[in-house]
Amino acid sequence: MLSAQDIMSTNLYTVTPDTDIIEAAQMLMKHHINGLPVLDTDGMLVGILCQSDLIAQQKKMPLPSLFTLLDGFIALTSTKQIDKEVRKITAIKVADAMSPNPVTVKVDTRLETIAGLMVDNGFHTLPVVDATERLVGVIGKEDVLKTILSGKS
Repeated sequence: MLSAQDIMSTNLYTVTPDTDIIEAAQMLMKHHINGLPVLDTDGMLVGILCQSDLIAQQKKMPLPSLFTLLDGFIALTSTKQIDKEVRKITAIKVADAMSPNPVTVKVDTRLETIAGLMVDNGFHTLPVVDATERLVGVIGKEDVLKTILSGKS
C-alpha cells in the first residue's frame, strides 16, 4: 500500500502570513497548484492558503438576519462568522485569507486515509509533516490521481 512519502510533491512552494494576496494568487496560477502551505519565520506550518480562500474574496457578504423579541434584536448569524467572512473578503495579506492550523498527514499515512480525508472533508491539498512537525511535502488531488494512472495503490 502506498503512503504519503510515495506520492507527495517535495518541490514545495510556500508563503508566509505577510505575503501579499496578489503574489500568492500568482504563485498558485504559475505553478498550477491548488494550495500553498503558510510557514512562520521559524519554518513551522501555521496555515494553508487554497484557491477557494482566494475565490471567497469575490463573494458578497451576507447580511445577518435579525428578528425582534420583546423589543430587542437577535442576530441569526454570529458576529464571529461575519468577522471571519469580512477578513477573507477584504484580505490583503495571506494571514487574513488562509485557513489556520491545517489538517496534516505524516509521511507514513496510507493512501486510503489520505483519499478519505480529501473526499470526506473536501480537501484539495494536504501538507505532509515529519515526526518533528516540519513540512516535508504536499499532496494534492493530482498526486492521488497519478496513482490510478500508474496502476499502483
